[in-house]
Amino acid sequence: MTSLTSPTPENARRDGPESGVPDTPPDHGKSVSIRNLSKRFGSVVAVDDVSLEIGAGEFVALLGPSGSGKTTLLQGIAGFEEPTSGSILIGGQDFTQVPVNRRNVGMVFQKYTLFPHLTLRDNVAFPLKMRKIATADRRKAADDALARVHLAGYGDRMPTQVSGGQQQRVALARAIVYQPNVLLMDEPLGALDRNLREQMQIEIKALQRELGITVIFVTHDQEEALTMADRVAVMAEGRLQQVATPEQLYEQPENLFVAGFVGDNNLLDAELVSTSDGFSLTTGHVRIDLPSQAIPSLRLQEREPGRATLAIRPERIALAGPADTPTIAATLREIVYSGQSVLLITALEDGQTLRARISSRHALAGAGPGDRLNLTWQPDAMQVFANEAAR
Repeated sequence: MTSLTSPTPENARRDGPESGVPDTPPDHGKSVSIRNLSKRFGSVVAVDDVSLEIGAGEFVALLGPSGSGKTTLLQGIAGFEEPTSGSILIGGQDFTQVPVNRRNVGMVFQKYTLFPHLTLRDNVAFPLKMRKIATADRRKAADDALARVHLAGYGDRMPTQVSGGQQQRVALARAIVYQPNVLLMDEPLGALDRNLREQMQIEIKALQRELGITVIFVTHDQEEALTMADRVAVMAEGRLQQVATPEQLYEQPENLFVAGFVGDNNLLDAELVSTSDGFSLTTGHVRIDLPSQAIPSLRLQEREPGRATLAIRPERIALAGPADTPTIAATLREIVYSGQSVLLITALEDGQTLRARISSRHALAGAGPGDRLNLTWQPDAMQVFANEAAR
C-alpha cells in the first residue's frame, strides 16, 4: 500500500467519509499538535514523551538516525500505531483514537508499490473509487493530480512503462488526489538516484506551496531536511533534541548530538577554565581566551568549568595570516579535492583531527601532506558544549 488514500475496500465501505472530492483546493492545511506522545514496544521505548506543534501549511522534517523514533512518530500521526500515551490533534480535533482512513491525511512511502494491473490513472483514482466517487469525477481528479506532478497525458500507461521517479510521482499524486489537509512522507526519495532526488525535492516543495498543505517529512538525510523544510525536528533515542529552522539548526545547535549530526563539524575535546575575564578553552595544546562579553552567543556565563567540546564547522576555518587570532598549528595529512572546494584533513599536536574546507587549492601555495599549517577562525564560529565530551 502506497498511501493512506488507498484503504481496503471493507474499511472504505464501513468508515469512508461521506464527502467526495472537494471542488477547490483548501486554502491551507491543518495544524498538527503532538502532545506528550509515547510509544512502547514491550520494554523498548520508541517514542519518549514527544510534544511538537506544527502550523497549518507548514513543512516540517523529522530528522534522525535509524532507530531514533521518527518513523514510529509518523505512523502514530497516520494512525498505523496506537500511542501508549499522549494525544494527536489535527486541526484542533483529537484524532488519537480515530481510524486510519478517517483522518483525511495522505501518505507516501519509500516503496511506492503501485498496483501493477492498473493504469496510472486508475492507481491514482483508486482511493476515490473506494470512496464511491462517480467514475467521471474520479477520472478528472486523477488526471488533474497527475498533471500536478508533471505527468499529464500519462494516465493510460502501466506502472512498468514508466521510470522509478515517475512511479514515485504517481504515488504522490495518489496521496493528494482527494486534497488531504496533511501529507505524511516517510523517506519517499530514498530509492532515487542523487540527481532525481534533488529534482523531486524541488518539485515536492513547490507542490506543497501550491496546495498550501501541511507536510510532515521523515528523512535521515540532513541535506534533504535542510533544503526542504520550514522547520526541522531532530530526534535521537525517541526524544526530540531540537526543533528549529534549518539555519538555526546549523548555526546554533543546542546540544552536542545536534552539532555532530547536522552537517559536517569538527568536535574537539577541550578543557574549559574560569579566568578573571570569563573563560579560556584549551584544545590541541592551544589556549583560546573566551571573554564572555566578546562572545555573547556562547552564553559562557551559563557554563561551568571542566571538560568540554569545541565545535567548529570546516568551512569556517581558514589559513591564518600574520595578524589572525586565534591560530592553531596543525600538520597537513590529506588534501581532498571536491570540485567547488578543497577539504584539508589535518592533525593537531595532541593527535586530534581538524578538518578545514577552503575555496581554492591555490591558497595552499604548494603545501602538501606533512607540511605545517596555521589555521584560524572567527570567534562567532565556535560552539562550546560544556560538560559534554566529543568521545
